[in-house]
Amino acid sequence: MIGLLFMSGAVFSQNLHIGVFGGVSAYQGDLVDKIFPKKVSNGVVGLSLNYELADQIMLRGGISYTVLGGADRYSKDTALVHRNLSFETSLIEFSLLGELYLFNLYNQKYSPYLFGGLAVYHFNPYAYDSKGQKVFLKPLSTEGQGLSQYPDRKPYSLTQLALPFGGGFKYAINDNLRLGLELGFRKLFTDYLDDVSSNYADQADLFAAKGQQAVDLAYRGDEVAGGNPNYPVKNAQRGGVKNKDWYYFVGLHLTYRLGGGGDNSHGFRGAGKSKYGCPTVPR
Repeated sequence: MIGLLFMSGAVFSQNLHIGVFGGVSAYQGDLVDKIFPKKVSNGVVGLSLNYELADQIMLRGGISYTVLGGADRYSKDTALVHRNLSFETSLIEFSLLGELYLFNLYNQKYSPYLFGGLAVYHFNPYAYDSKGQKVFLKPLSTEGQGLSQYPDRKPYSLTQLALPFGGGFKYAINDNLRLGLELGFRKLFTDYLDDVSSNYADQADLFAAKGQQAVDLAYRGDEVAGGNPNYPVKNAQRGGVKNKDWYYFVGLHLTYRLGGGGDNSHGFRGAGKSKYGCPTVPR
């Protein structure tokens, strides 16, 4: 019995890979008009714990942290520059993914791979007012979310689900150490990652419910040269409600297999794992 438990523990541990991820993040929504916009792309870091279900199938749990942002002032569209909205948010993500490899990395050095799964993320959009003070945007109901005059505009949750998917190219440095270059997208179910989605609320409604700060940050065209100094009329277009927001990462994922032992001289397979995924017994 003890021997069976030992063998089971050995198989489990040598199928575990720990990993670190680092790269670049960006978002796609109402306040950007480019892929990986230079001025508002940021770094992303993450940790992963990976379990090898089979030589070409991996289950991967991970946590990632980044800061996302966007700003009209970087747009090439003059109308958007004059709208003058902006946002940033810290974002933390927990994900569970399945990875599928085209080739067996115990038999050759490289393989393309695909991944997909489910993620939970937390965000909290903020902007800086005209005095440079950081202000969180959700409590201001900048488009009338949660106000009785706008029953169709519900408050958004700051913790939501996403569908992550993507792919990459992984290189086996040896049986235990692997380095992947990957691009991952997150399909969201909200259009309020950037706190911009539909139409302007009435200035008087917003002022009565949330105060002058809400009015000031809902419309900022009066702060930029060439912008309209007058607050827009009720239900004038503020964002594009038809398309949900996205965020995405590109970077390097380095993993190390626990309990793998050293490499032997036959191909790339380590001494700690046989061709069939079982621990080898020294003789």
